[in-house]
Amino acid sequence: MNFKTLTDNFQIPVIGLGTWGIGGFTETDSSKDTEAIQAIKDAIELGYSHIDTAELYGAGHTHELIGNAIKNLDRSKLIITSKVFKTNLKYNDVIASCKKSLEKLQTNYIDIYLIHAPNPEIPLEETMRAMNHLVGQGLVNYIGVSNFSVEQMQEAQKYFKNKIVANQIPYNLATRNVNLDRNTNNLGSCINMESEIIPYCQKNNIIIMAYRPIERGFLLKPNLLLDGLSKKYGKTKAQISINWLVSKKNIITISKSINIDHLKENLGAIGWNLSPEDIKLLDEMEFESSNNY
Repeated sequence: MNFKTLTDNFQIPVIGLGTWGIGGFTETDSSKDTEAIQAIKDAIELGYSHIDTAELYGAGHTHELIGNAIKNLDRSKLIITSKVFKTNLKYNDVIASCKKSLEKLQTNYIDIYLIHAPNPEIPLEETMRAMNHLVGQGLVNYIGVSNFSVEQMQEAQKYFKNKIVANQIPYNLATRNVNLDRNTNNLGSCINMESEIIPYCQKNNIIIMAYRPIERGFLLKPNLLLDGLSKKYGKTKAQISINWLVSKKNIITISKSINIDHLKENLGAIGWNLSPEDIKLLDEMEFESSNNY
C-alpha cells in the first residue's frame, strides 16, 4: 500500500475501504451480516488498513459490523474514519454521537472524525467546541470535514484548537467541479472542487478524501480515452481512474466493495504511474454528464 502524510508524520493509505451500503444505507439491513463481516476481514487481510464509515450508514449497524470484524485485530494497525451526521451537530449531540459510535465500533478512539456535511441551522462554533472536547478527552485523534466549501473550512478552523486534517468530497474524473449526485440524503452539493476546494487543501496541507472514485460505475462505461489507456497500461478503467486520483498532491480515495475480486482490483491501481502526458490528457478530458446514469 502507498501512503500520504496526513499531519505530524501520520501516514494514511492512498486507498481506503468505504462502507456505505454495508449493513444498510440509511436504514439497517442485517440480511448479509456474515458476508459483510467477512468482507471487511478479507479487505484488511489484503492490505486495507483505512476503514471509512459514518453513524448514518445502516443507521449505526455498519459500525457494529466493523466492530465485529476488527475486535480481535491489532487496533493500532488500523485507521478508522467516522462521521457525525448533520442533524447531530449541537454540542451535546456531537459528543453523544461519538460515544455511541465508539461503543458500536468496539474501540476507545476514532482516528479521524468528520462532520458529515455542514448544517447552516447549527452554528459551527458550537460543533467545533464539541470537537475540541473530543480531542481533549482522547476519544478522537484528528478532526476533519466532509462536503465543505473553502469558506466553511475556514470558519470551522477558526473555532478548532488543532488543525483540520481532511475534507471528504465526491471527486473523480467525471465530477471535477460539481457533485453530480442529486440524491445525497440532504448532504448538500459540493461544488468548485477542482477550482477552489482542492487547491486550498493542497496549499494548506489538508488531505482530500475523494469518495466515489469511479462515480458509481459511470467511469466504466465505454470511453475512447479510458479504453485506450486501459489497453496501453494493461489496467482496468477503474484502476486508471483511481491511479489518476491518487497521483494528485494530498489526494487519497475511498472505494467501497465487498467483492474480493474488486477489492484486489482496486489495489492494482497503485504501484505504477501514469505518464505525465497521460495525466494531462485525463486532466483536460471532459466527460459527458452522469446525472442520468
